[in-house]
Amino acid sequence: MTELLVLIHFAATWYLVGLCWLVQRVQYPLMDQVGVAGFPAYEQAHVARIGPVVAPMMLVELGTGIALLWVGSGGGSRSLSIAGMALIVVIWLSTFLIQVPLHDVLADGFDPAAHASLVRTNWIRTLAWTLRGGLVLVLVWSLIDRAGS
Repeated sequence: MTELLVLIHFAATWYLVGLCWLVQRVQYPLMDQVGVAGFPAYEQAHVARIGPVVAPMMLVELGTGIALLWVGSGGGSRSLSIAGMALIVVIWLSTFLIQVPLHDVLADGFDPAAHASLVRTNWIRTLAWTLRGGLVLVLVWSLIDRAGS
């Protein structure tokens, strides 16, 4: 059961790692190419479409992360699970205290300062998810190593 939990956690985290890099390197930087007239509709569509792509996996990652703290990670270090949860907290705080308010500003129309801030501050989530990806890779590796022993 623990192995399945780790694998679901791994899948959710790496889904989010890839998605965050795509948003960071492609989607957010290209927002300034939309044009002022069409930007409010674009931003509204972006928010409406990205939510269902991101939110379920963020909830799966959070839930499985909490479960791994509760039941253990099947031979992985508890400190890795704690560090991983700390990074989830960083990601969620960044999302709801920084990126969501910037999207709220952009919903009223393109604002170059808000856009630049969005691109710059999203590195918090991008790097945190990348570090999480490394941590869950170590958890999976420890399961493989333990199974092979």
